[in-house]
Amino acid sequence: MNQVDLSNPENRNFPAILHRQALENGSGEFLLTDQRRLTFAEVDTLTGQLAGGLRSIGVEPNDRVALMLSNDVEMVLLALAINKLGAIWTPINAEYKGDWLLDNLLRCRYKVLVVDEALQNRVAAVQNRLGNETIVLVGDIDQSTLLNPIGYDSLLSSPAIKVTAADIDYGDTCSILWTSGTTGKSKGVMQSYNCWVRAIVYGASKQYNSRGGDIIYNTLPLYHSAAWITGIYRALLEGIPCVIEQKFSVTTFWDRISQFKATQTFVLGAMGIFLLNAPDKADDAKNTLRTAGVVPLSAEQRQRFEERFGLRITRGGLGQSECLLVCNQLEERDDIPLHALGFSVSDSEVCLMDDEGVTVVGEDVGEICVKPLEPYVVFNGYFDDPQATREAFFGEWYRTGDLGKRDTNTGALFFVDRKKDAIRYAGRNISTMEVESVVIQHPDVREVAAFGIALAEVESEHELKLNVVLQDGAQVTHEDLAAFINANAPHYFVPRYMEFVDSLPMTPTSKVQKFKLREAGVGPSTWDLKASKYQVKR
Repeated sequence: MNQVDLSNPENRNFPAILHRQALENGSGEFLLTDQRRLTFAEVDTLTGQLAGGLRSIGVEPNDRVALMLSNDVEMVLLALAINKLGAIWTPINAEYKGDWLLDNLLRCRYKVLVVDEALQNRVAAVQNRLGNETIVLVGDIDQSTLLNPIGYDSLLSSPAIKVTAADIDYGDTCSILWTSGTTGKSKGVMQSYNCWVRAIVYGASKQYNSRGGDIIYNTLPLYHSAAWITGIYRALLEGIPCVIEQKFSVTTFWDRISQFKATQTFVLGAMGIFLLNAPDKADDAKNTLRTAGVVPLSAEQRQRFEERFGLRITRGGLGQSECLLVCNQLEERDDIPLHALGFSVSDSEVCLMDDEGVTVVGEDVGEICVKPLEPYVVFNGYFDDPQATREAFFGEWYRTGDLGKRDTNTGALFFVDRKKDAIRYAGRNISTMEVESVVIQHPDVREVAAFGIALAEVESEHELKLNVVLQDGAQVTHEDLAAFINANAPHYFVPRYMEFVDSLPMTPTSKVQKFKLREAGVGPSTWDLKASKYQVKR
């Protein structure tokens, strides 16, 4: 282990950090897979060669290189190599295809696109609608379905490029990650080196508290920021190995942990539930994991997970692409529940604001906003979208789009809902997430999306609507479901409108596109509470 001292912000760029690790911890292992175990020195050498190869095909500082790759070492090597040139890497969701993929690629305005064999057919299907920009293939170019690709291996034959801390500024944009597009068209978030580093130094590293011998096990896709904060970049800063797994598997998870002797991991809440729901084994607690991030889990689920698998789960926090660390919990305090977001960190201030940018008081709900106290705490803006960038700020305060409330006794912050997924009706703020959590408990409901339908009379207020996907063979009526909600939640959770649908519009990452539901509004098949015989019981 070789924890890099980054107290001087000028040292906060990844090529310089990698070079330091290569000098001070060169034989230490960095990137691990079944086939490869690369040291920091080897990664420094390979990325220097790749940087030279990318320069030879025209990549210059501030150019964008799009990476559509499966989870593998090449994704990391290329990201680091691109930054050695002062260029910008932008990952393409490996689930994208067709028009989704085409739109994302065109909006990147990339100089070079790198794709691998497993995903090349998706690019080939839209290549005739792309420009003439260079495409690099990680794989066999002789058998490729692409037109005139360049072989990845050819990039490694170029003279290596070396950089120092002085060559790159910690505030430079090093990556563009694209939002999921659940509330509107996806946006390219321009992230500086410092945005990434601070999220690790003030957040992930403190949560995991690494020591010599620790090994990170990453199953998250490398187009997702959490994979880099909790895995790849954290390993780089701490000088420890990170396993890059192709994908998450419930059946092989613990065997793979044992195979690599991994001590740390981060998984999404659904993954944690899958692991909890797997059949118990007598030796469940006999694994090498010491610390895991599992977000989100209820307090009861967290306790079961820790006891069953013999490890510690990190506490809560909040981050997003625009501000990779908003706040977190670092102390095990009995007066702060596990699901709390926690507190701001030393380089920023967090407050709650209303729609006019006025700070809310007490335990009132408001939008979570962040004011940087140091440079490059939040993103550098949305790529090619100055209007969206302006709308994301109240003066010097970045607006997260998340609603929260504060415990006046402890000062801890709590998540309420996404702002565009919360509605206001009759003076109340209603969390659509809370409504959904009630409806999904009905045995005949498979999926549900709650959202607001704007009132014609009062633009700022909305009626609640549910779009519901029922289980196969379900016989439940709209009135039955309304009665269930009425019996299990506040009366104002009973929706004005309800519609049984075959499916919900989803992004390729399986998130509901509520903006499409809002645009569709109500129609002939929509049930209307006011036109029904059901009477809400207060």
